[in-house]
Amino acid sequence: MSKVLVTGASGHIGRLTLEKLLDRRPASELLGLVRDPAKARELAARGIELRQGDYLDKASLLRAFEGVDRLMLTSTHAFTDRKTAHANAIDAAAEAGIGHIVYMPIIRKEGSDFSMRQVTEEDIFSEQRIVSSGLTYTFVKHPPFLDTMTPFLGVAMLEKGVRVPAGDGKTGPATRADLAEAHAAVLTGSGHENKSYVLTGSPAVSFSDIAAILSQMTGETVPYVAVSDQDYVDARIAEGLPEFVARFLLGWVQGMNRGEWDQQTGDLEALLGRAPTTTEQYLRQALSAMRRSRHALAP
Repeated sequence: MSKVLVTGASGHIGRLTLEKLLDRRPASELLGLVRDPAKARELAARGIELRQGDYLDKASLLRAFEGVDRLMLTSTHAFTDRKTAHANAIDAAAEAGIGHIVYMPIIRKEGSDFSMRQVTEEDIFSEQRIVSSGLTYTFVKHPPFLDTMTPFLGVAMLEKGVRVPAGDGKTGPATRADLAEAHAAVLTGSGHENKSYVLTGSPAVSFSDIAAILSQMTGETVPYVAVSDQDYVDARIAEGLPEFVARFLLGWVQGMNRGEWDQQTGDLEALLGRAPTTTEQYLRQALSAMRRSRHALAP
């Protein structure tokens, strides 16, 4: 009986990947790595074995990886020691004799000089470490997450408009649920050895396209308003974000405006066996949920 372990099981992507794996494999074949098992009790309640480990404690990873055949290496957070964390996990996987590692770097356009602080350099390092380790691997390269658009656009986007720095580049974002389902397909499938998939959503959209979609859905004009980089950062800070997070979001917006994630590869659709959630579909669902929440809070 093969065992699949997903790291970061208490986080969004890790948890979703395990939930999608349950659609394909019995819980007895699934493992989740967590620092604090109490944060993933619902996974344990569904029969998934939780193993305690920390990316910065290699010995704990060696214990957790014992008997594992396939490993989903979920990227750790920005603004942490990502190189050390990922190196420990990759080295432990090689020492433990894991048969196949799946890793989720950000999509990078060939020949592009665009670099995301705390992301690009660390991802390149991790990919190179995996290749040089001799492990069988699959890279499932991610675009920006569709379900984190609200932080990019601001909580008052319907009232104030889509206010971002100027740019007409397009992006093919994808929901974390769709990406997790693609992870599950790779982790349980065959023919993915030493391959890279570029998991872009479809169709690609610009920020002005998003404003037009919101206008069509609400029946009211949601304007696209170009603002300066500093005005964008100041607006996110005013919403309660620390400045370093606001500038991190600005980096993503700049990449979107450059068209860094506008590819339409079809890889995500092929792995899902269906069309991925579109930006319009997601925004329609999000708007409906927002209206239900406001209705529930009304006196």
